[in-house]
Amino acid sequence: MMTAPLSAASDGGWFVRLRRAVRRRGRHGALRAPVGGDKLMQRVRETGSAAPARIVGYRKPLLAGHEPLLRELTTAEPGITLAEIQAALIWRGIQTGSLATIWPTLRRLGLRHKKSC
Repeated sequence: MMTAPLSAASDGGWFVRLRRAVRRRGRHGALRAPVGGDKLMQRVRETGSAAPARIVGYRKPLLAGHEPLLRELTTAEPGITLAEIQAALIWRGIQTGSLATIWPTLRRLGLRHKKSC
């Protein structure tokens, strides 16, 4: 079964067709509407527009502002591991999260933490 394109307004517009499709899905028990149809209708009811929400930005890294300490730790002990860096930061009262939080910060700063072979 083929449906009319969303841009055609002969039967009330895309919103009316979407609402009908979501209702049909519940009546027949089969998925007849896009999975996001319910969420799209909810967004239109709440905002009055089908446009997606604006992406605001990225959160500040947990270790932002502690770069000098990280530089000090890696230069004082060249073979320091991520677990040792994490322990040193926790000992100083700094929330570190996981080891996977420390690694990108070191990489962004261009610092090494691996033992040389």
